[in-house]
Amino acid sequence: MQETTPNFRDALILTGGGTGGHFFPAIALAEGARARWPGRPICFVGARRGIEARELPAGPWPHLLLDVEGFVGRSPLPLARSAWKLWRAVSLLKVLWRRDRPWAVIGTGGYGAAPALLAARSLKIPYFLHESNAAPGALVKLVAPKARRVWCGMEAVRALLPAADCRVVGTPVRQAFLREFRPAGALRPPFRLLVLGGSGGARAVNEALLAIAPALLDRRSEWEVLHQTGSAELERLKNRARHPRHAMVSFITRMDEAMESASLVVSRAGASTCAELKAAGRGAILVPLPTSAHGHQRRNAMAMAAEGRAVVIDQAADLARRLEADLLPMLDDRQVRQSLSKPPEPNQAVQLCLDDLADYLG
Repeated sequence: MQETTPNFRDALILTGGGTGGHFFPAIALAEGARARWPGRPICFVGARRGIEARELPAGPWPHLLLDVEGFVGRSPLPLARSAWKLWRAVSLLKVLWRRDRPWAVIGTGGYGAAPALLAARSLKIPYFLHESNAAPGALVKLVAPKARRVWCGMEAVRALLPAADCRVVGTPVRQAFLREFRPAGALRPPFRLLVLGGSGGARAVNEALLAIAPALLDRRSEWEVLHQTGSAELERLKNRARHPRHAMVSFITRMDEAMESASLVVSRAGASTCAELKAAGRGAILVPLPTSAHGHQRRNAMAMAAEGRAVVIDQAADLARRLEADLLPMLDDRQVRQSLSKPPEPNQAVQLCLDDLADYLG
């Protein structure tokens, strides 16, 4: 636990993390709630691991970080340790929240959300869920039946949560994406290829770009690459040879500015990234994470492709070759890449969620 425990009395609690796909929708909802109810305390509860452990201490939000771990894919002994840590974290929150009862809890998924959602369910504190992906995670399935509402990023989620009160709202994006973006067609050289592997990085995508970028950039002086690798991956790759116009960073804080400056994006297909691409009006080559639960990243990517916003490449041993083959015509022909840059799509998810919250709680 951090040194100073937030004041939870009558607060709106946001919980969700581990990856940017869970954390950034929570940030978006917190930003919207602060603007709508400026006098309402807003606090975060998360895990000491994952993106929230890095981002929350550097940000403006009061927060409590708990020592919890994930359950998926663990052998019996680590699984028992995870269960013990979860029980201890839930017990702590129940003690704190019996004394200072929150107004409501909003969970956006990830194992870091488990303590707050389980404590809220036990204490009958109103709680709400947002599921961005096409298939709900194990935690959402567990707590959805008692949630006041489950906000869904996609229609497909509704059928998978038959016992829950679901409403399709889309995926919340941060305030920085709720603005007008410069059209991709208005950009001038140097053109930028933005490469994203999610907040934790994507080794397969990173390796493919390092393999093909030198030849691509040597022959195309008007292009440069901005490549978010993830912190662990940057440490692994920082001494590898790369083209002078191939910049690598561990994490991009102002993603709205990075997308606005990009003529084309190569990325994983997390729901938050897809929502941000649509809000910014940027086309992409999407490489879904093959191990995502229930194949939800591939579903996200195929939905983007069906709207004409993306080309999808499944990860395989020949990823570098296939990625190069799809990139070549897009780098060389403005019209080809512009065909994916649809007009930005207004995102109303935060407003719809907070309208619901207000209707339920008054």
